[in-house]
Amino acid sequence: MLNHEALIAFSVVCFVLSITPGPSILYIIARSISQGPMAGIAAASGMALGSFVYVIATILGISAIFKLSPIAYTSLKVIGALYLVYLGSQYFKSSNSASKSPELNRLSNLKIMKQSFIVELTNPKTALFFIAFFPQFISETMGSVPIQLMVLGIIYTLITLCCDTSIALLSGKITKQLNANTHSRSWPDKLAGTIMFILAATIGFETFNS
Repeated sequence: MLNHEALIAFSVVCFVLSITPGPSILYIIARSISQGPMAGIAAASGMALGSFVYVIATILGISAIFKLSPIAYTSLKVIGALYLVYLGSQYFKSSNSASKSPELNRLSNLKIMKQSFIVELTNPKTALFFIAFFPQFISETMGSVPIQLMVLGIIYTLITLCCDTSIALLSGKITKQLNANTHSRSWPDKLAGTIMFILAATIGFETFNS
């Protein structure tokens, strides 16, 4: 089994990664701004499920495919950027009709979880972590490798879920205060859509200039 020093070091790395701005955090912030803290929490839950898929994939050895195939990893990043562009366009579409029927623009928590699940699966930062960094904490002398991977995966998922939930609550609270001081109903969706476009552009720039 992993020693305490390794677990503490891994937990610290997970925490730092969880609070570092990236596709996951920006998506959660966008959701919280657009629809409130509960929507952000639903997004965080979807992200956690997506992260755990990477845990299972790592245990099964699927991550080796991305490590050995740069094309596969690049394709993942491109798909993620395109999906963020799609989500950004949906936000702006919602903002244009917000004044007419604001309730129609709200997504169910289940649908938000599904969207965030896809965002996390196509998140290059998460993929890179599992491919390049995650295995560094595994030691064949410490027992079953699959069990070690599962333990680390659970720790990573729980830490990121707690951090993401806190970010969702904070973003939702700030947005609520801002809404109390403005008469515009469309600004949250426009801001959320802008975040998505900027994020997609950043991923695209990094992909084709690396």
